Amino acid sequence: MTFTENVAALAGKIRAKKDDIATEEATKNAFIMPFISSVLGYDVFDPSEVVPELVADVGVKKGEKIDYAIMKDGQVQILIECKKIGEPLNLNHASQLFRYFAATSARIAILTNGQEYQVYTDGDAPNRMDEKPFLVFDLLNVDRTLLPEIQKLSKESFDLDSVVNAAEELKYIGMIKRIIGNEVREPSDDWIRYFVSRAYDGKATQKVVDQFRGLVGKATTQYISDQVNDRLKNALGGDAPEIAVSNVPLMPAQQPSGDAVAIEVPDADIVTTDEEIDGFNIVRAIAVSEVAPERIVHRDAKTYFAVLLDDNNRKPIIRLHLNGKNVKFVTTFENDSKAGVRHDIESVVDIYKVADVIRSTIRAYIHDGVPANA
Repeated sequence: MTFTENVAALAGKIRAKKDDIATEEATKNAFIMPFISSVLGYDVFDPSEVVPELVADVGVKKGEKIDYAIMKDGQVQILIECKKIGEPLNLNHASQLFRYFAATSARIAILTNGQEYQVYTDGDAPNRMDEKPFLVFDLLNVDRTLLPEIQKLSKESFDLDSVVNAAEELKYIGMIKRIIGNEVREPSDDWIRYFVSRAYDGKATQKVVDQFRGLVGKATTQYISDQVNDRLKNALGGDAPEIAVSNVPLMPAQQPSGDAVAIEVPDADIVTTDEEIDGFNIVRAIAVSEVAPERIVHRDAKTYFAVLLDDNNRKPIIRLHLNGKNVKFVTTFENDSKAGVRHDIESVVDIYKVADVIRSTIRAYIHDGVPANA
């Protein structure tokens, strides 16, 4: 198996078994030892490669243990401190890593709960572990761009200089990505003011910032959706044509005089959620077997999120009702039903259960102009 396949196999095991794991020891046996052996390629039963429960006296601390030490040529290369799966990773609970890092030859330290991994080095000060990781990844949601960096920790590819040299850049890239992610989920006033300053000629009062908050969130999710869809189309072959999206309000060139803030924002209280965008992308992925993906378009409304063929209200494919506190459902349009047929779902992934209906509805529009029986 390739490195990527080994990561995927372990991720599948974690997904299937994580709810059955109740202790730190069980986490080590079920997930962390397989990561060390199957993913990184070290022999966990060879003490010249992996030492469990490494004991050392560090200053006034006597007989402290680190969960695993990965060795090379008799020297400690990587220290690993383990927590129970599901437990938040907090350096305040991993003081051994700091002490051992200064007392051994290790330049790499890993804090993990078997699913999430934080990797540290000493980029800020020699022989002193940094307080912030340079590499952070979740095996259930691995950024594929990080796989080559994770692989550098493996027995086959381990090159300490390469890892340490890349650490500073990786640390700041990771931090910037997390900042962007937080701003996308919950835009701060500073983030919104940046866009106001570039899209709006009036004064960025708090009222204007509040009115732009929904617009920035909506524009961001639409942009991300477009990027995902462009990649999908390129993967299917051919050029990536312009994608039609739901209406994006235009910003006025100048704020009117007077105290009132006049910004024309159609349906400004409508916020397209990440879950709705996920649902749209699932529908589009289903639909590509029948039509080019750019023909699948979404329009958000107050009570539902519509997915249409050719941006035509007379050609509804499905409506997503995902914003209810307790109930989620979708409406499909088979059997020439103008009112639609309701299907209760538990999560957005359940849209795949009506994939055949989605495809038959699209085929009916293409061939007959009206939906046919699924």
